[in-house]
Amino acid sequence: MKTKVPSVYVHTLGCSKNQVDSEVLLAQCRANAFTIADQPTSSDVVVINTCGFIESAKEESIEHILQAADLKQSGKIQKLLVMGCLSQRYADDLANEIPEVDRYFGSNHLPEILKELGGEFKYNLIGERDLSTPPHFAYMKISEGCDNPCSFCAIPIMRGGHVSRSMDELVQEAIKLRVNGVKELILIGQDLTYYGLDQYGERKLDELLKRLSDVGFEWIRLLYAYPAKFPVQILSVIRERENICNYLDMPIQHTNTEVLKSMRRGVTENRLRDLIQLIRDEVPGIRMRTTLIIGYPNETLEHFESMRDFIRDVRFDRLGVFPYSQEDDTTAFPLGNPVTEKEKMRRIRQIMSDQEDISMDHNMALMDKEMPVLIDRIEDGIAYGRTEYDCPEVDNEFIIQSAENGFDVSSLQTGEFYRARVTDVEAFDLFGEITGKI
Repeated sequence: MKTKVPSVYVHTLGCSKNQVDSEVLLAQCRANAFTIADQPTSSDVVVINTCGFIESAKEESIEHILQAADLKQSGKIQKLLVMGCLSQRYADDLANEIPEVDRYFGSNHLPEILKELGGEFKYNLIGERDLSTPPHFAYMKISEGCDNPCSFCAIPIMRGGHVSRSMDELVQEAIKLRVNGVKELILIGQDLTYYGLDQYGERKLDELLKRLSDVGFEWIRLLYAYPAKFPVQILSVIRERENICNYLDMPIQHTNTEVLKSMRRGVTENRLRDLIQLIRDEVPGIRMRTTLIIGYPNETLEHFESMRDFIRDVRFDRLGVFPYSQEDDTTAFPLGNPVTEKEKMRRIRQIMSDQEDISMDHNMALMDKEMPVLIDRIEDGIAYGRTEYDCPEVDNEFIIQSAENGFDVSSLQTGEFYRARVTDVEAFDLFGEITGKI
């Protein structure tokens, strides 16, 4: 323990951006000749990468810290380190409440963490990561932090302002991922559409997409596009490049103009409608995913019902919902949290019931159609895959129990593309059979 740490276990909570940070840390640990443990009790040091986005995420992070603190007190591990968003924001409070933790680190303190572990950060390992996803897909974080002034969000407090990674560095990382067998590259950041403005003086996501497309991935997927000042020049790139999925995740958070103004989102309901229509006109067949915040402090029943009308009219292909969480030091904090949790959940159920009908209609339109499917996993003789219109973990799965043309489900391979026909649907899943190999 004085110089090198024999074994390290990293536990990651929260979003895919945290996941990437942990993957970089694990690659650095291997480069320092540390052993990577697969269980906390088989390690000397536990590192917990925390999430502090909303109250439920904070509670989950604290629960895991306390569990690891018990392991340390009982002598099952020697050292406990905590990193990530929660630690970045509440390090002093956490140190007072949970002193069993040896040290608390922020979100971007990997060199300091490596030093604490008895190693050093290898700056020559640009793009090196120890993937925690299946080997055929990977997330790639193109920027850090956020400059948007959303009233409800504490991300800029925890991760700072927007910092774009250099295009050359991202392409270098992408090439390494491709060489290592990654077929689907999923671009992430607090706001993809801001990319390049800080480094190059203009938004450069379109140019980045072209350069990443040239690397040779079968699929490139975009998550977290901010609707205000949306760089419409990316739409022609999505349309013209076959390996960029006809899929866009654009969290709108709300639809009512009064609520959007209080949220400081920089858009109105009409501008949202116009943008969504423009995206669909420019990229025919694109599937759009969004997320909503329900129960924002000034959200009246009339505001909520207008949002339901918007959702039923616009008919997003994919939709997720979160209850409003009051966050310290945000500009919305003084508004309080007047909508009860019970009422938030009632409204969420209504929105998701509406979306279930919409999703069912979208999926019914796919009956008997054939499409490419990427197999993510095979369990108990059943294959689970996705179309280009579905992101891992949050969207539809394509569930396959049979095959034709000489194929058998047991012969399918994860990470491979096949053609499949839709034979049945549910609101949030597709069912079908393999018809051929791609």
